[in-house]
Amino acid sequence: MTAFAELPLLIEPAQLASRLDAPELILVDLTSSARYAAGHIPGARFVDPKRTQLGQPPAPGLLPEQAQLEQLFGELEHNPDAVYVVYDDEGGGWAGRFIWLLDVIGHPRYHYLDGGLHAWLAEDLPLSTEQPAAVQQALSLTLSEEPTASREYLQSRLGAPDLAIWDARSAAEYRGEKVLAQRGGHIPGAVNLEWTASMDQARALRIRQDMSEILSALGISPDKELITHCQTHHRSGLTYLIAKALGYPRVKAYAGSWGEWGNHPDTPIEQ
Repeated sequence: MTAFAELPLLIEPAQLASRLDAPELILVDLTSSARYAAGHIPGARFVDPKRTQLGQPPAPGLLPEQAQLEQLFGELEHNPDAVYVVYDDEGGGWAGRFIWLLDVIGHPRYHYLDGGLHAWLAEDLPLSTEQPAAVQQALSLTLSEEPTASREYLQSRLGAPDLAIWDARSAAEYRGEKVLAQRGGHIPGAVNLEWTASMDQARALRIRQDMSEILSALGISPDKELITHCQTHHRSGLTYLIAKALGYPRVKAYAGSWGEWGNHPDTPIEQ
């Protein structure tokens, strides 16, 4: 039994603060190197968010190579008994993408600090500038394809009655007015709800408590397979996290996102 066993995916600052000394905890900071150096939650290990992406055009949001993931998780001293708590300072995009990585490596024990660093600071909890000693352990990971939708898979599912596509980009990107690829627009059938609309600005960027009702009204219901994306599966890290937190049973991230779809010659597009 771990100190986190009874907690939901979304946890509050006080719940984390009382468990910072738990031996199974791996606390991951996905802010920025400058923000981390200026002060982070005690015991947190910094991960440059860009390391969660492949980083190569035209689809930089694709999964990193296995060797890169093994390097990253080796540095974090990953182990089967670990409980991850992840946070960022932007409302959950990078933290949600890291949770997707945990799903990819088949590690289900994780939590998101709801609101991230903003929520921690709003409760006047302490920061630290101490950095854990660098380590590097050899690690062999088995990657699962289940949490990820490839372009081919998504294209084969278009029009299915049990499919919902959540486009987390801005309305201007969705409509094709702001074009960040060779072509603008959106995937046929996709529903647009910008990622920031899911954040409660009055509650230190915590996830809105009425997200279940909002999504159901848009036709994004738990009985459907949900595939979410943005431009690089950064913003849609948050929407992936939200669906997981709400208990949606079939959730996939389209990691290629619009960077891949909008630059591919044979993908259907609506505007």
